[in-house]
Amino acid sequence: MKSNTALDNQIAAVRGFSRFYTQKLGIIEPKLLDSPWTLQEARIIYEIAHHPRCSATELTRTLGLDAGFLSRTLKALQRRGIVARTPSSDDRRTSEIELTAAGRKAFAALDARSRSDVGHLLGSLDENERAAVVGAMTRIEQALEPPARKGAGFLLRSHRPGDIGWVISRHGAVYAQEYGWDISFEALVAEIAAEFLRNFDPAREHCWIAEVDGEPAGSIFLVRGSGDVAKLRLLLVEKKARGLGIGRALVEQCIRFAREAGYSAITLWTQSSLVAARDIYQRAGFLRTDQKKHHSFGVDLVGETWEMKL
Repeated sequence: MKSNTALDNQIAAVRGFSRFYTQKLGIIEPKLLDSPWTLQEARIIYEIAHHPRCSATELTRTLGLDAGFLSRTLKALQRRGIVARTPSSDDRRTSEIELTAAGRKAFAALDARSRSDVGHLLGSLDENERAAVVGAMTRIEQALEPPARKGAGFLLRSHRPGDIGWVISRHGAVYAQEYGWDISFEALVAEIAAEFLRNFDPAREHCWIAEVDGEPAGSIFLVRGSGDVAKLRLLLVEKKARGLGIGRALVEQCIRFAREAGYSAITLWTQSSLVAARDIYQRAGFLRTDQKKHHSFGVDLVGETWEMKL
């Protein structure tokens, strides 16, 4: 059979680029990014971070790995305290997989190192060259796997410089657009955020940012309250990202962190008009303990206090 010279050359070019790129990113090393993790382990950690409380079946399908290999790797990660399994709330026969506190720390280290290495690669290029490289990568991805075929996913990560300003800005804009609240609400959010930054205690407090396609799409804070009671604050999910389970995942992260930090309860203050948020709190196990009418942010509201015992 006569070979297709053009196709043969293209195959060779793709294989050559693959060898170049894997070497450039350090993927061919025994451990990825000078970490304790192999490429497969790191990829699994990344995927669980992107899809909290996923199942082994979902991981197998998403990563295209052999089910037996994935099962053995998950067991190894569980022995090392990186992942935990809990019975699914929808089907007790199925386990949901999530990162532990150590797993989230491992992911944060991998993510930071990856960002640093890629930043170093791109930093050697000028603005036009960087745009050309990223554009070429985007075209490759879209050609080999069109967006319509890909399931929507999100990533939960710790806050970075600049994120808190985004939280303040988006709270002000979203609540003005959707609920008619005035600028005094944005001022309140700014006060809460400033206090968080000034007095941040990483052992007892945390902020999570949800990302969709690399862009911030949600936030939540867990901060110290009085005694051994924590406060859940500033839950936000952008309209374009709703329906992906981000709100539930953010609240669950707060609950897990609070338990690991030794709090006995979590309390929060919300408004009766925030129906979607109230539903998330109720499904997570919070109970309403108080409600009171008030006039704030330029509108009449019914404030509600919710609490969860841990």
